[in-house]
Order: sequence, then structure tokens, then C-alpha cells
Amino acid sequence: MIRIQFFPKSFRLVLLCSVANFINAADRVIMPIAIIQMTDEFNWSLHTQGWILSAFSVGYLTSQLAGAFMFGGYGGKTLLIFSVLLWSFSTILTPLVASSSIAGLVFFRIVLGIGEGLGLPTMYHLLAVSVPEEERSRAFGYLVAAGSVGQTFASVLCPHLYWPTSFYIFGLMGFAWVVLWMCSMANLQTNLHIPLFRDQQKQQTYSGWALLSHWALWSIYLAHFAMNWTSYIVMQWLPTYLLRSLGAGKENISFTAVPYIFNSILAIVAGHFADKLVSKGWSLLKVRRLMTNIGLVGPAFFLMAFCAVNNLAAAVVLVSISMGLCAFNSAGHLSNHADVAPEHAGATFALSNTLATIPGILCGPLTAELVTASRGRWLPVYVLAAVINFTSAIIYQSQSFASPVL
Repeated sequence: MIRIQFFPKSFRLVLLCSVANFINAADRVIMPIAIIQMTDEFNWSLHTQGWILSAFSVGYLTSQLAGAFMFGGYGGKTLLIFSVLLWSFSTILTPLVASSSIAGLVFFRIVLGIGEGLGLPTMYHLLAVSVPEEERSRAFGYLVAAGSVGQTFASVLCPHLYWPTSFYIFGLMGFAWVVLWMCSMANLQTNLHIPLFRDQQKQQTYSGWALLSHWALWSIYLAHFAMNWTSYIVMQWLPTYLLRSLGAGKENISFTAVPYIFNSILAIVAGHFADKLVSKGWSLLKVRRLMTNIGLVGPAFFLMAFCAVNNLAAAVVLVSISMGLCAFNSAGHLSNHADVAPEHAGATFALSNTLATIPGILCGPLTAELVTASRGRWLPVYVLAAVINFTSAIIYQSQSFASPVL
């Protein structure tokens, strides 16, 4: 097998994890865009759409802790390959079952969630144990930015394709990534076969209860929950909202890419800005709190403004600023795992991501119910998201730490 060894090991790791997250995030965006064509073709109700959109999060939720605990013995490299293969198979098979069975479609959406749920904690842990502290915000910034670029790419491309084509393209991209990973990382089996817990002796010194017994960890979990509530609302429903409420044409659905462009750019800016503040003598805790406050309070304000305008261009600008500011969380609470649990960042992130997947399950049917109950008005949906963000920002500001608690 050809081995790609032209770049340093850490560079290859960050790059390939970022590419994997690019595909991971793109696969999530396909359905919220494709469901517009699919609804027209299959005549689905708003509630049916909500359950289809939320099925992904059911699988994502169930696989988070499995990724950190059950598969630890296989190592990060093997687990990442398995997860990419799983989500790529489910992506390619989705169009084959969508026309014949809603139950089958929901099943493969759940399988997609399982694959992607295993992948992200593994990527996070590989970076947490391999990247120096002074570069960590930057590395996570690139990882988050790559996901936003993937969402951007899918949002621009998919509206111009017949819906099954989108699933085939991104499914094949996952298989291509596996080949690239195996070629470029083949010579690192002894150096970088990192189990999800680096030190088995240290692994035994804490129980699962310890992950729930510190306010410093709960402040992270709640901030992550709030961030994802906003993100899932935008990701799952923005195409439908622009089309059904603001009168956008189907050719305008590509505007849903703009928020992800803002998010990808500001994720990198936030990472470099945070590292710069640390190098200038700011305490790590002040930096984490500042980035998280920007990433939660800012999006809440702009989301409220977004739902108050009726102009398509203004709405796209406001929701884009909201999603852009959300990217500051990558240098805030998302980087805080490695500060408070340096030996167990994979486990704490998996639990955090598990709790933060609950919004993905609720946002589909709950949004459909709120909009239906308020006779087509979306204001309750966005007010609820803003309140959750404000509350979580207050808790993080008062309870967060930047020193190890595990």
C-alpha cells in the first residue's frame, strides 16, 4: 500500500480529522435540504418531516458513550475507520429505502447517527492527546471550521441536484476518506494507536459517576446543550423556514450555506484569538469564559432579531451572524474538556455530546408542534432557543474551571 509521509504526523492527524469532520457535517445537512424535494414527491406532513429529521439524533445519542467506553480497546484509529464506513454506508442506502418505507428511512437515519456519534468523540480525543496545550484551541478551531465548510459545501451543492444524487456523492466521499486515512496513517500503528483512555491505571481511579459530580463539568455540558439547541434549529429547519415562511424560491435555498461560511471563518479566528490571549498572559479560565459568552449570548440576540424580520436578505445576514458567533464556542467550552479532564477528554466530551444531542431529538417534533400550535408562527421556536442560551451562559460564567477536576 502506498504510504503518504510527506507531512509531519501531527499535521496529518489534524488534517485528516478535519476532513472527516467535513464529510460528517456535510452528511447531516443533506436531509434538511433534500427533504423539501422529498416532501413534494412523497407528500409528507410537517410532523413526519420532524420525526425524519430527528431520527439521526436518536442514533447519535445512543453511540456517544459507546465511543468512549465500549470500544476503547480498539483504539482511536480503528474506531474512526469503522464510524466513517458506517455513516457512509447509511448515506448511500438512504435513497434506496426512502421511496418505499418511512420506517426504513428512519432506520438508516438512526444508523447514520450511530456512525457519526462514534466518530466525533474519537476525533476529539485523538487531538486532545496529541496536540500541545498552547495549540489546542487552534486545532479544535480547525476541526470545527472543517465541519462548517462541509455544511457550506453541501448547502451550496445539494439544492441544485436531484435529491438521491446528494446522498450518493457524500457517501462515496466517506469511502475515499477511509482509503486516504489508511494510506497516510499506516506507518503510525505503534506511535498513534491511541486507546480512548491513555493510561489504564488512571482509568480505574474514577467511576462514571465522577463525570456527573463536578459543576465545572456540568457547566460545559449545559453550554454544549445550549449551543446545539441553536445549531439544530438552524440546521434542521432553516431551508424549510426560508422557503415556507419568507417565500424564498428553491433556487434561493443555497443561501443556507452562508451561515456555515460565517461559522467556519470565525471558528478559525476564535481559535487563534484565544491562543493569542493566552500567550499575552490571560488566564485560561478568562479566555474560556469570554469565548463561551460570545458563543452563547451573541447568537441568542441575533436569533431573536432573525425571527423578527420578513426580508430574505436581512434574515440570512442575521442568522449568519448568529451562527458565526456560535463558532466561538470551539475555543470556549469545547476546548475546556482538555483543561478540566486532560486524561479523560474523550469520555467527558462523549457524555457532553450525548446530552447535547437531546436537542437534536426534540427540535424536530417540538418545532413542528410549536409552529402548528401557534398557527404557522415561528417566534416561540426562536424565543425558546434564546432563553436556553442565556441561562446556560450564566451557569458557565459562574461555575466553570480551567484546571483539572478529573
